[in-house]
Amino acid sequence: MSGVAKVVEETMDDRLMGAPELYLTPAARPSLGEAQAWCKMLATTHYENFHVATFFLPAALRPHFHSVYAFCRTSDDLGDEVADTTTATRLLAEWRAMLHQCFARPELSRHPVFVALQPTIAARDLPMQPFDDLISAFEQDQVYTHHESLATLEEYSRYSANPVGRLVLLISGYRAEELMLLSDEICTGLQLANFYQDIVEDRERGRRYIPADAMQRFGVTDEQLIARVFDGKVRAMMEFLVGDARARLARGERITQLVSRELASTLQLFVNGGYAILDAIAAQDYDTLRARPVVTKGAKLRLLLGAVAGKAGSMLLPSRRAGEGGRA
Repeated sequence: MSGVAKVVEETMDDRLMGAPELYLTPAARPSLGEAQAWCKMLATTHYENFHVATFFLPAALRPHFHSVYAFCRTSDDLGDEVADTTTATRLLAEWRAMLHQCFARPELSRHPVFVALQPTIAARDLPMQPFDDLISAFEQDQVYTHHESLATLEEYSRYSANPVGRLVLLISGYRAEELMLLSDEICTGLQLANFYQDIVEDRERGRRYIPADAMQRFGVTDEQLIARVFDGKVRAMMEFLVGDARARLARGERITQLVSRELASTLQLFVNGGYAILDAIAAQDYDTLRARPVVTKGAKLRLLLGAVAGKAGSMLLPSRRAGEGGRA
């Protein structure tokens, strides 16, 4: 265990009781090396797909992606892993205050996430807004638990998912609005795909991400979803929603033709991961009430091999010109 991980594990302010372990702030500011090692450990052990995706990126950028991932992961845990809504809301507000401190008075930051973020913010000229938006999404989850329409889901994704894709582009040196909008399509599509495979799990958290307007259109009731009663109406609704999510991924996929080969491989891996989730839903006849669709290890291996083949093939092509695709 690294020094900072041990301190984070053992030290906690009384006012933060009940917070996920990742939120605990060490008594002393960790060194940059310790903070970056802590973020890398979180990024490479907590979420397999993220770890694989960063393999395709230039090594110099990986610490930046690790620090941003650690921020996103910890923010998500504050919103989802704290059972009491009042406590979660308070902790998210404190997390936001730490974010603002990281930008205004970086020398005062003590949590490894914010220590590691500082060189990333400086080197890649990152704005605070995407980070702030993510916290807003998790705050919204505490009070707005049942979505009325695809439009409200799109608005939610603008805060909960799209900032992540925009940060990926910014770290990679891209700022063109066209690329940002294509990234938004991918991130919203991925967000929706995850919602549609997790209907039962979200219900257990007291949330419903199936839009009410789609339910009304196909004659599906809340009681039916709660009782997990699957019929032709639910199937038709899910087929419609899955098709909408797939169309968003397809619209955004054009971004892979406009960015560097390395970044294109990473983005394609995430797009294909979204397709794989939607394919898994379709493979069980759109019945996500019976069981959560699972992307098999074999399917994940095919995704990885496809991405590796794509990267290898791109090495045989001429390099893209500097500045192509909207780099800053």
